[in-house]
Amino acid sequence: MKLGIIFGGRSGEHEVSLMSAASVIGAVDKSKYQVVQIGITRGGEWLLYDGPPARIESGEWEREARAALAAEPEKYGFTVLGTGGRNLKELVDFAFPVLHGPYGEDGTIQGLFEMAGIPYAGSGVTGSAAAMDKILAKAIFAREGLPQCEYLSLQAEELEEDIAEDRRLPLPGRWEEKGLSPRWFVKPANMGSSVGISRATDRDSMAAALKEAARFDSRILIEEGIDGRELEVAILGNHNPQAAEVGEIIPSAAFYDYHAKYLDGGRSRLCIPAEISRETAERLKDIALRAYKALDCCGYARVDFFLERGTDQLYLNEVNTIPGFTRFSMFPLLWGAAGVPYPELIERIVELGYERYHAKNHR
Repeated sequence: MKLGIIFGGRSGEHEVSLMSAASVIGAVDKSKYQVVQIGITRGGEWLLYDGPPARIESGEWEREARAALAAEPEKYGFTVLGTGGRNLKELVDFAFPVLHGPYGEDGTIQGLFEMAGIPYAGSGVTGSAAAMDKILAKAIFAREGLPQCEYLSLQAEELEEDIAEDRRLPLPGRWEEKGLSPRWFVKPANMGSSVGISRATDRDSMAAALKEAARFDSRILIEEGIDGRELEVAILGNHNPQAAEVGEIIPSAAFYDYHAKYLDGGRSRLCIPAEISRETAERLKDIALRAYKALDCCGYARVDFFLERGTDQLYLNEVNTIPGFTRFSMFPLLWGAAGVPYPELIERIVELGYERYHAKNHR
């Protein structure tokens, strides 16, 4: 089988994708799959690359892929869609997008695969789009009665005007009524890997946080800051999904930001399984599976939570349909602890993608 690993992309999570893809390619069972490495540049160009995975992580792949294309266009050239030459469907039997963030995790590339008739890994268009849009996902979670923190969604332009004119920032009712100390997390609605996320504790830091989030999206989410432990659940499955053990992140920073996730040299710690009661773990898994189904997710995902210190109140944070796949990422480590090693995990995700493809196209 020609397994297309697609990486890079146009989002702010480009570098994370390179790290994840290098790990996935290194773990694929080469006796079962012929790996086809396809990189998408920050500018949106698709390039076929057949060099070592280590150069994907370093970013050197792009220069080498361009040189190969210039030297042998018949071998390295292809179209993504259409006719009149070799296209993506001829190049791969199955697509495994390792693309975090917009244009990869938000339903856009999933729609492309649907149009081309290519089976692929992970959630479909609906599940990917709903999970990626944090504001839409929260509305769905609220309808399902799932526990989540107070939040507010606004357009970046509206908030910038409020700050510029020194107007009082609108806050969710619970904060106003209870007079809670000002602590917020500000996020772009459509981004992952903690890109664009900031913590705000006063007016000045709120203005800076909004400016940072607005670099990535015009729709911004402001969430109540929870003093809690960060817990995560890994899920595999289509119609009958299963949850692995619960893991806990002990970040090296004040919160698990981009630097703590990928650039702190391993100082952030992952505790697998999390040191929580069995009752709490089972409740976490139940909520995670309900959230997964509510968003119409398929294949695999990671579901993130907060466990509030002092109250043990659980808060559902978000669902990631293409979670980090680096060698130190929570998702593969959780399934490894559950007895599913990395190569087998990739194989199961491929099988689930084929299962979903055949179920949809053979009704």
